[in-house]
Amino acid sequence: MSITKKVIPALFSVLVAGVALSGCTVVDTGEVGLRVKFDKTVESEELVAGSFNQTVIGKVLTFPVKDVSVDVRDMQPLASDNSTMKDFDISVIYNIMPASVSDLYINKSRAFHMVDNSGDIYLMHAYIYQTARNAVYKIARKYEALNMNDNRAQIEQELQETMISTLADEKLTGIVISQVRVGSMVPSDAVKASADNLVRAKNEEKTKEVEVQIAKKEAERIAALNANPGAISYMQAQAQMKIAEGISEGKVHTVVIPYDFKGMVNIGGPK
Repeated sequence: MSITKKVIPALFSVLVAGVALSGCTVVDTGEVGLRVKFDKTVESEELVAGSFNQTVIGKVLTFPVKDVSVDVRDMQPLASDNSTMKDFDISVIYNIMPASVSDLYINKSRAFHMVDNSGDIYLMHAYIYQTARNAVYKIARKYEALNMNDNRAQIEQELQETMISTLADEKLTGIVISQVRVGSMVPSDAVKASADNLVRAKNEEKTKEVEVQIAKKEAERIAALNANPGAISYMQAQAQMKIAEGISEGKVHTVVIPYDFKGMVNIGGPK
């Protein structure tokens, strides 16, 4: 009987411990937790990372707060040249200050948040998404479509500054925009075609300019020769000398004799 009395309390203690552990939530690193009581009200005190929290009564909500990513894709903002961009993608990285978690979750619209498949709640994710879109449509209007990629770093900086300003105006000091990265910035097909046509036209214009310069130089050369009668005689003598050299080397077998030719041609003896 004495052994039984000792074993039963021990088993009961193990059972209680097992139930306690199975009804416990651990807040992971990079997250903050909030307790929901049995009456479904949310406690305002944040649960820090690494803490063990019982969920036998009530439950614990977890919120990633470090380096939360928001991808905003397939936007088609207007550029300063009134053309519509074919594609514009950005990624925004933001952080939530742990002390602001309860305020943001309790006092802001639930439509501003996003819940993933694991049940984690990404505070203000939808709000940041829309804020980023608004910033893109505002900043893109300052640049021509074909110049955006050349100003990528500046556009990223202006997008981040615009979003930070929006958060400050809304007194959302618990949200920190740490990074904005622009992905694709593709102008419309019509803009690209116009640019290609312009480049082609400029190249053709340069080619024609070169041809005109060559023609001018040739005209100047002929005019100079015509102005100097002795130059023509010199050129004729040079030509005759070249023909003679060719005949001597056996490279010339046929010679066209002008009608007023007064020289002598050695045609060789009979073979």
